[in-house]
Amino acid sequence: NWRRWVVVVALGLAGVSIAVAGFKVRQYALTDPQFVFSSNQPGALTIQGQDYTPETKVLRVFIWDFDHSVFSIPLEERRRRLLAIDWVEEASVSRIWPDRLLVRIRERKPVAFVLFRSGVLLIDAHGVLLDPPPRAHFAFPVLSGVRQDETEEQRREHVRALLRLQQDMGYMAKDVSEVNTADPENIRIVAQVENRAVELMMGNGNFAQRYQNFLAHYPEIGKRSPNVRSFDLRLDGQVTARN
Repeated sequence: NWRRWVVVVALGLAGVSIAVAGFKVRQYALTDPQFVFSSNQPGALTIQGQDYTPETKVLRVFIWDFDHSVFSIPLEERRRRLLAIDWVEEASVSRIWPDRLLVRIRERKPVAFVLFRSGVLLIDAHGVLLDPPPRAHFAFPVLSGVRQDETEEQRREHVRALLRLQQDMGYMAKDVSEVNTADPENIRIVAQVENRAVELMMGNGNFAQRYQNFLAHYPEIGKRSPNVRSFDLRLDGQVTARN
């Protein structure tokens, strides 16, 4: 029995020693000046993958961490706050010895403009609305039919319809300046044909075939109905002029 008690006491003393050592290491990491995350230190915060995300929004996430030990910063909490920035789709935060942080960002990729009474926004493939960055130039169509009070999932359905149409039309999608997905069973587009803007009712499929048929007959249509700017292509192989 006494041997058993010797082992128990030895293990207890070892556990206490480890706990004390761990406490001292933690105190050292939290209080030693060499680990201080300082705004005066060049490169203290390195941001990678940032093109359109406002740097001020990223810095705001870490504003209260400066002048504290880099080991006191809750990395997962800071990552969650980065993900709350509209342009940030994915992010990671890493400690770099001895006193720096590395932020890696993967930004969202917009696919269209949306127009609201409050102004012009961008929208990505997941239906997330994005503030247009200053001095950036995008060549996207306008996605109409989207309401500002819709949920993200509802907006995502509009974007899926847009992307489905673009994929079907292929290279011809470059002619399209606006896509209206208010009615998913009757997608409407505005296309530039022979330097004219025409509105086309495309239905819910066969977009490329219907558009090619329209282009093939448009020279004749233009002669017979030069002032018509709206056409119904929902019946395959037919083009109906609309007043």
